[in-house]
Amino acid sequence: MGDPKRQRRKFDTPRFPWRKDILDEELKLLGTYGLRNKHELWRHETQLSKFRGIARSLIGRPTAERMKMENELLTRLKKLAVLQETAVLDDVLDLSLEDLLERRLQTLVFKKTLAKTVHQSRQLVTHGHITLNGRRVTVPGYIVSREEEKTLTYAPESQLVNAAHPTRVAMTVVAKPRQVAQPRFRRGGGGRRGGGRF
Repeated sequence: MGDPKRQRRKFDTPRFPWRKDILDEELKLLGTYGLRNKHELWRHETQLSKFRGIARSLIGRPTAERMKMENELLTRLKKLAVLQETAVLDDVLDLSLEDLLERRLQTLVFKKTLAKTVHQSRQLVTHGHITLNGRRVTVPGYIVSREEEKTLTYAPESQLVNAAHPTRVAMTVVAKPRQVAQPRFRRGGGGRRGGGRF
């Protein structure tokens, strides 16, 4: 069974860790979804590969044998809102990593405009300002189900419930478009030959 004090690793590392295209893609996903490190990314990749592996193994089985397991897999993914309600088993093989990352609590807090940036949404989650079904969740990587998403809000005891809180006021303020200053040129001799600035 293993030592209970030592947790098992929940992710598999990439097969080709030093390929430039893979490194660039991972870095882009880290920034877009505000992940802390690549271990978080690899954990979701491993989870997705398990879903795909189950789907591949079911496709090769006889219809009568695979119906129960197919329904269980599809029901689970539909409940997590990773798949549409009308999805079939072949759609599981078409899933991308972004489909799973979009269902993270951190991402949904940002998309529902409860935070100004995806990094701020991570901070709000870890500090206990966010609740699901009236229960405080402090794990940014928690995969939110379709039903729980409707109850996503600030915690009642959080100071952010107050609409006048500076953080919430800063989110509603629309930034003015930045004006570009016109370049100014000096007249006369500027210290270089030719008398101009250039």
